[in-house]
Amino acid sequence: MRVLIVEDEPDLLASLLQSVREDGYAADGAEDGAEGLYKAESYDYDAIVLDVMLPEIDGWEVLRKLRKSKKTPVLMLTARDGVRDRVKGLDTGADDYVVKPFDTEEVLARLRALIRRSATQAVPRLEIGEVAVDMAARTVTRAGIPVILTAREYALLEYLGLHRGKLVTRTMLYEHLFDENDNTLSNLLDVHVSNLRYDLSLHSLAAAGVAWPNSGRRPHRLWRNRLPGCARQSIASH
Repeated sequence: MRVLIVEDEPDLLASLLQSVREDGYAADGAEDGAEGLYKAESYDYDAIVLDVMLPEIDGWEVLRKLRKSKKTPVLMLTARDGVRDRVKGLDTGADDYVVKPFDTEEVLARLRALIRRSATQAVPRLEIGEVAVDMAARTVTRAGIPVILTAREYALLEYLGLHRGKLVTRTMLYEHLFDENDNTLSNLLDVHVSNLRYDLSLHSLAAAGVAWPNSGRRPHRLWRNRLPGCARQSIASH
């Protein structure tokens, strides 16, 4: 999932970007309303965190203009705690509202909820056959056995799960899983898809009670490639 954060306080912007990326999302930043509006209209973000008090164009105006062309979920940030301001934000098209100072964990939880609602996923759990994805805890199991994924692999699985039954193109995956600093011409997506398939192909070894050494870690890639075909399956020990 890819998130845009529009915030003019450099330290707060850097902190939010770091927290969102650590939570497994691709994230872009903008330091003023004009830049934020340009990026919000240019890319299909899964959610936007938008400060109200911005230079160039304030958050209200950014939101008003954005709603002419995009339905991207928007979480407003503001130092104003008045009812009138909250009503104004919601009536202008905001989907949620957080008052500064805030707890970063709350912002992350509200972002996750916005993304789920926009994908018509009311509960924070996806079940795809034997695979279960807990979007609140950001954990994955298959047949009840934990599967250890990298943040990018988890984001890939969550995106595909939220859009199951729909056509998902390579371009869509690049736009939603990678931020503006990533090289979209690399084969990184193919690597993540291959690794995700590998990590989810665990059932037969898990059922047989086989575990890799170094619990919780995958075998080295060269070691994997030397394994017989029937054993090229990864499990996460618990």
